[in-house]
Amino acid sequence: LMNAAVAQGVEAAQIAQHCDSVSLCFSKGLGAPAGAVLAGSRQLVAEAWRVRKLLGGGMRQAGVLAAAALLGLQRAEGTLRRDHEHARRFAEGTSGPRGCCAALDSPLCSVSLAAVETNIVMVDVRGAWPSPAELCERLRAVSEEEEAETGQAVSVLLLPWSARALRAVWHRDVSARDTELARRKLEFVARRCQE
Repeated sequence: LMNAAVAQGVEAAQIAQHCDSVSLCFSKGLGAPAGAVLAGSRQLVAEAWRVRKLLGGGMRQAGVLAAAALLGLQRAEGTLRRDHEHARRFAEGTSGPRGCCAALDSPLCSVSLAAVETNIVMVDVRGAWPSPAELCERLRAVSEEEEAETGQAVSVLLLPWSARALRAVWHRDVSARDTELARRKLEFVARRCQE
C-alpha cells in the first residue's frame, strides 16, 4: 500500500478508500522491527482482535514497537522513494532505457522498464536453461572464480517467481552500493551462463 501510494504520488488513504479492509505491515520497507495494523469496520476489527487473543497473540511493552512504526510512517515517503530509485537503477543498469539485462546484450534475461514502478523488478528469463530457480541459485552462490575475477564475494537473493521469471525486491536495508553489487553479480552470472 505504501509503495503504491509513493509511486503514484497520492496518500495511502486515497487508495484504501476503495477497500473494505486494509492491513499494513510496518517492517522491512518502513523499518520497524515488527508490527502491523488492520483497519476496517468495527465488526471486522473486533473479530480480528478476538481471534488474535484466541490464538495467543498479544504483547507487553508494545509502545516501543509502536514508536518504531510511527517513525517508519513519518519517514515512509523518502525511504520508499529511495527503494524505488534503487530498483529502477538496477533495472536500467548502465545502459539507460534498455534495462539491466539488455545492457549485457544477453539472451538469458530481460527487464521491462515500463513495469518497474515501485521497489519490485521482475526479470524475465529466456530460453530453456537456466531455469529461474537455477539462476537464483547461481546468484546466491559465491565461487572462487567469481572472487578471483571480481575481487568480491557477493550473494544476491532473488525469488523464482514463475516458470520464466525472477522477482527482486528492494527495502530500506538494501543500499545503492548493494544495488550496484547485485547488478554486477547478474552480469557475472549471465556471462558465465552464456559461456
